Amino acid sequence: MLSSILTTSLLFAGAAFAAQASSASSSNSPTVVCVAGQCLEGYTNTTIGATLSASGAATSLLLLPGQYTSSTNPALLHNLLTSSSASLALSPGFDGNTSLPLNLALQPGVAVYPQANYSGQATFAKLPSSPSNSTLKISPGSLALASNVWVAISDSSNDRVIFWDSVPDVSQLPSGASGLSQLLDIQSSACSPPCAGAGVCSASGTCVCPTGFNGTSCETCAPGFFGPSCQACPADCATCDDGMTGSGRCLEPVIKNAPSTCNCLNGVCNSDGSCTCNAGWTAGTNGTACAKCATGFFLNSDGNCEVCGLGCTQCADGNGQCITCKSGFTQNANDQTQCFAAQSTTSTGTVCPDGSFSNGTSCQPCSPLCQTCSGPTSSDCIICGAGKYTLNGNCVGASGNGVCDGSSLVADNNKHECDTCPSKCTTCQYPSFNVASTIDQVQCTGCLPGYVLSQGKCVESCPTGTFLDPKDNVTCTACDSSCSTCAGSSTFCLTCANNQLASGGKCVASCPSNFFSSSGQCITCHPDCATCSGSAFNQCSSCPPDRPVLTNGRCLPTCSKDQFFDKTSSTCQSCDASCSSCSGAGPSSCLACSSSSQVLRGGTCVSASCNGTSSVISGLGICLSDLVYVPPPSGTSSKSPLPSLTGIDSPISNSNTTVVKRSLQWWEILLMALGCAFIFVCFLMCWRRRMRKRRAAATANFAAAKNLDHSKSWRYRLVRFGERLFGHKKSQRWMVPPEHAEDIRMEKLRAAEEARYGRDAEKLRRESSMRTDRDLEKLIGSYEYSRAGSSRAPSPLPSLRDYDGDRHSHKASSHGSQRARVANDLAQESLYSQVTGQPRRAPEPRQPVRNPADLLPSRFSNTTYSSWLTPDPTPGPQVNAAPTPAQEYARSVTQLAQPESPPQRGAYWLQPANTGGSRNPFLR
Repeated sequence: MLSSILTTSLLFAGAAFAAQASSASSSNSPTVVCVAGQCLEGYTNTTIGATLSASGAATSLLLLPGQYTSSTNPALLHNLLTSSSASLALSPGFDGNTSLPLNLALQPGVAVYPQANYSGQATFAKLPSSPSNSTLKISPGSLALASNVWVAISDSSNDRVIFWDSVPDVSQLPSGASGLSQLLDIQSSACSPPCAGAGVCSASGTCVCPTGFNGTSCETCAPGFFGPSCQACPADCATCDDGMTGSGRCLEPVIKNAPSTCNCLNGVCNSDGSCTCNAGWTAGTNGTACAKCATGFFLNSDGNCEVCGLGCTQCADGNGQCITCKSGFTQNANDQTQCFAAQSTTSTGTVCPDGSFSNGTSCQPCSPLCQTCSGPTSSDCIICGAGKYTLNGNCVGASGNGVCDGSSLVADNNKHECDTCPSKCTTCQYPSFNVASTIDQVQCTGCLPGYVLSQGKCVESCPTGTFLDPKDNVTCTACDSSCSTCAGSSTFCLTCANNQLASGGKCVASCPSNFFSSSGQCITCHPDCATCSGSAFNQCSSCPPDRPVLTNGRCLPTCSKDQFFDKTSSTCQSCDASCSSCSGAGPSSCLACSSSSQVLRGGTCVSASCNGTSSVISGLGICLSDLVYVPPPSGTSSKSPLPSLTGIDSPISNSNTTVVKRSLQWWEILLMALGCAFIFVCFLMCWRRRMRKRRAAATANFAAAKNLDHSKSWRYRLVRFGERLFGHKKSQRWMVPPEHAEDIRMEKLRAAEEARYGRDAEKLRRESSMRTDRDLEKLIGSYEYSRAGSSRAPSPLPSLRDYDGDRHSHKASSHGSQRARVANDLAQESLYSQVTGQPRRAPEPRQPVRNPADLLPSRFSNTTYSSWLTPDPTPGPQVNAAPTPAQEYARSVTQLAQPESPPQRGAYWLQPANTGGSRNPFLR
């Protein structure tokens, strides 16, 4: 089986190459065909792409689809691309210009070539902007498709074949996709989710909806449109039963000259904007026209203006009680809605009967139109005669419909007057008028705009069981007995009686195909569905032939690119791994190859075997060498030898490469500078933090070694805060001395010891001779470390205090003789200073010797103070005290050890050890 497939593939390959060579060789002049990175000179009939030419160039180039830049090889192609006189001649469907980079690509659509290998004059069909049911007859030899576009073409068996990739040779398609004849559909695959059947996916990935459709996928009708095709509602309807499932019946007709347009309530608007009120109405106090009853009328409980009773000029709203009677009339005590005229009498007191009036001396007959009167003319009638009714002081007759002559009012047999129609009626009448007719039998025959006529009354909408007659859009007509509701005609049922379903205006027992039942109606499915469970486009149960793929309730026109539609199971199945797209199962049903090193031969993807260094052109599915016929160098070909072209095989040199350097914008430079400054500041902050930590650790070590702890002093904390805030130098840093309270405490202790000294003075004198020798030995023993060979040594840690800078900042003041004595004692040099010649910078050890004659009479020696804290001697005469035994011993040792040439003071001073001084750059 495998060997047969390979044999067939090779036969197809050989036949294709032979056909290509024959077709290419038919070109009379050699052509250079280029893709990015390679050009090939030879003979070809390929027309896809664009022809690039330039003045002074040795030849023009046929550029195949792809992207070209100023650094594209070879040199021949580079020179023409970068030429200032370059021009492009585009084949059908391509768009572009000579500016670089040049992206030569097919516009959204499909280019149909009559011959294989994209040869011949192409026909381009672009991506439509609206859905179309029309088809295009084609006879393709090859097809070129834009990216993200698929086309549906019918084959010889009228099946839809979906193409996602370009086809260089239609004859190499599988047998199930042969005989392509009609282009059925072109769609973009960029939309997600896919568009509904009414929409068209644009190249930008949005669904373009035709007029009347709406929604992100064009799945619904826009407001004012109804039905599966979303047709517009009737022009004379403000609103209709719209939507995909709507019937289109008018719900609210367009109201022309509605009373509200001219600020009118119970009247008709004129063309000039004025309002003509119905009889009995006048303008209201708020300015609204026809808003209250006129004089001589009152507002009854139904909202209508009725005429006041006979003889009454003004009456109250609601009950109609007369407020003012006419001259000569008096209100009826039994019926306050009426006013009676006084009886007419002669001068002799004779009462004139009905039908007559008094002229003073006798009774005279009334006009024949009057039943009672006050004068001889018809305008003097109090009550009109039979068949006559009072209107504006005159007696008028009435028509057979009860309408008073010369008006729109109707006759009222009870009031003997012409009365008004109901408020929303423009005209009214009696169905059958006679002397027994009453005013409540009056029926409207015309309504104000915005009202409809139903059973003789003007209402806002037709009641259930009736429909608005489309003949006049005013009259509500009853539906047929088979319909519960109807529209347009009495027999077009919207809902049916007897538990039947309305479908297309008829009552049926069950819904037909492509409909579903809901609320007593058969509602049509969405146009995308064949059958459905609801009206939405994602509630399909089965699909029509043009959208056969059922996925998540939606009917789609095609499966994904790497799938094909299996008619047997009505599902999408995966293509073979070698296929990029396919028309069926297996490796022999490929429409395009997934590997860039394979080409299509008879529906099977085989190795390309391109000649020379050429390769399969991306997006075209064919080798460059298969598009161009290159005559053999032996000269056996009928074609003339190819001319020699410079740079067709050589890459561009560095000298030819133009590197365009773009200068930085100001904001780019600013951002770079700010970024560098930010990084530098962060580095300095981290370095400073690290140095502070190291300095703090070193200070803590030194303080621990010297037993210094001034952290509880507010002055110490203040100085430390200033150093952290402003920094300091090593040479200027100083330790805060003990507060003066310590001096006061020491003096208090000394005073206490002096008091005790007075008591023990006599005893000390007797024991002084014995204790002097012993104390001297102890003194000498306590300073053993100053002699050679001693195991005790001065502290290797240097003092942080600067003697010269801090000595004078802590001067002791002397007040009186007692303070002067203390200052003089504290000013004496310590044993350490006498031995080394340098002042100590740390507290000295206490002297273990007491001598009441020479030393301070206290167990606290004055040498407890560091010599650096001793105040300057008080100016004045110096008191030369006798040297102590310790001083005499120290001086003797110094004189014995003193060389002939005394060294410089401090030459033998121990160098202080480094305790980790700060290297912080902020402190320097």
